[in-house]
Amino acid sequence: VRWMMYWIIFALFMATETFTDLLISWFPFYYEVKMAFVIWLLSPYTRGASLLYRRFVHPTLARKEKDIDAFLIRARERGYETALHFGKRGLNLAATAAVQAATKSQGALAGRLRSFSMQDLRSLPEQA
Repeated sequence: VRWMMYWIIFALFMATETFTDLLISWFPFYYEVKMAFVIWLLSPYTRGASLLYRRFVHPTLARKEKDIDAFLIRARERGYETALHFGKRGLNLAATAAVQAATKSQGALAGRLRSFSMQDLRSLPEQA
């Protein structure tokens, strides 16, 4: 549980760090403060990640639990519908390509057979 809290807080930190690096990286000792913050999060003595998770993240997730569940259900349904749609579309494309390939190869075979004259066919050795 401790590591789960750490990785959730660290992921949030990394997501916000992308923007803060652009905006306030000019601030003196910015990178040193970031390193100290990560050490504070990771330290078993300070339990910074646990503190932040229990104070901010968990209450927010608990408040939004029904919304998150509804979103996940909608996403699962949409994902199933999308997979079904693209699966049907892929099968239709494959079937069309197979029919076109068969039609072209049949036409090529017929054209090839037409190119033989009766003289060519008579010259073939007969099998008893």
